[in-house]
Amino acid sequence: MRKFVILSSVAAASLALAACTEAATETADTSTVTAATAITAEDVAAAQKAWGEGIVNIGKVSVDGGDVKQAATDHINKFYGYEDGETVLFKPTLAADDQFRGSFDEALNYFIGKEGTEDAGFAIRPWTNVRWENEGTVTDGDSAMAMGNYYFTDTDGNDTKVEYTFGYKKNAAGELVITLHHSSVPFSAS
Repeated sequence: MRKFVILSSVAAASLALAACTEAATETADTSTVTAATAITAEDVAAAQKAWGEGIVNIGKVSVDGGDVKQAATDHINKFYGYEDGETVLFKPTLAADDQFRGSFDEALNYFIGKEGTEDAGFAIRPWTNVRWENEGTVTDGDSAMAMGNYYFTDTDGNDTKVEYTFGYKKNAAGELVITLHHSSVPFSAS
């Protein structure tokens, strides 16, 4: 009887080890991020530059009397993960009543405005430039985070400094999309 118990324990341990090894192999094969798919700090910087150009474009479309809703829709679909089914954590700068924008429509209202709300249309102001100063960028395979200040230049050449934290991941097409956007004006003691 004793030999049977020892043999059974050894057999069970061998089977468990084999199952763990097989599961680890499967996991490693399906979740490996290659150098070709990993997000780099340069990818983040390029996405930031393009995002800023998109904000400037929305304002230009507004000034030119174009289809602001379409310009903002294109911007959101290109740069945010809403269309990809991602959860997007969005806390815009000038939002107090509706602080968080978890849906596409809420983001659109923030960028182009909605009558009867606090949303005056941040992107239609217009801005002539967006300049980024990253405090740091952290990349982790298929995700990345960046934090720092960005400066929005108005038509008189004045800059508005805003603090930000953006989180990115790659969508199915391999493009960076924003899944976290938090921005706020710097603290002022006055």
